[in-house]
Amino acid sequence: MSYLPQGRFKDLPIFDMPKVIWAIAILVASLALIPPAVIFYARTVPKTQPRIHLIQNMDNQPNYQAQETNELFRDGRAMRLPVAGTIARDAMVDDTHLWLGTLDGVFASTFPPSITINRALLERGRQRFDIYCLPCHGVRGNGRGPVHKRAMKLLDNGTNGTTWVQPRNLHEEVVTEQPPGKLFHTITNGLNNMPSYASQIPVHDRWAIIAWIEALQVSQNAPPDMVPGSEHLPEVRRELADEEAAAKEVAEATGHDHSAHEGEVHSE
Repeated sequence: MSYLPQGRFKDLPIFDMPKVIWAIAILVASLALIPPAVIFYARTVPKTQPRIHLIQNMDNQPNYQAQETNELFRDGRAMRLPVAGTIARDAMVDDTHLWLGTLDGVFASTFPPSITINRALLERGRQRFDIYCLPCHGVRGNGRGPVHKRAMKLLDNGTNGTTWVQPRNLHEEVVTEQPPGKLFHTITNGLNNMPSYASQIPVHDRWAIIAWIEALQVSQNAPPDMVPGSEHLPEVRRELADEEAAAKEVAEATGHDHSAHEGEVHSE
């Protein structure tokens, strides 16, 4: 390795450049530091104003405030009246038993008078249960559906980020003691990580599912002598060979895919 003799640095060509070039170089270097400085400032200093957003993509849309005018309409009112016959989704209804599952402010212990419990209702409830409830709660309602089994496999494999709480066993005492109105409330509004199914399951179908849940509970927990003359009633059996295949068949038939729920945190 060779070294320049002391005092010979001024002989290098770089030091022979005109001062104008030096000034321009310093200016360019200073300007080049501005963008990183602005980015650092924008990312570290809290702001009270919205961030700079060049491409809006309809993120921020112009809207009218209350009582403002709008030239688009003949009456000049921005606040439009609802269409005749419109009913708000959250408006109070006259039959709270049917629509809310409550009577006099408490959960109803009976089915609404407009719901007739018969074989057709149970069959409808079984069908809806298979679509929306079976993947997590299982065919028997014991909380061991295909989604639960898949989550347990992910846990056993040590998949990063996977946490899981087994779905509720519908035969536990904490569930069997719930009145039908409480079950209706849970299906409608959700519970813990169980989402609301109000937008997916019509009101009458929710009561049909509750009827099927109670039928499952009776089938697993009630003694035969609980029903007088049960020995003369027809016996209905259901093949439970493969819950995952049953859930997949239901998903293909209805277009309701539960695979997106696999591996998510779940608690009921």
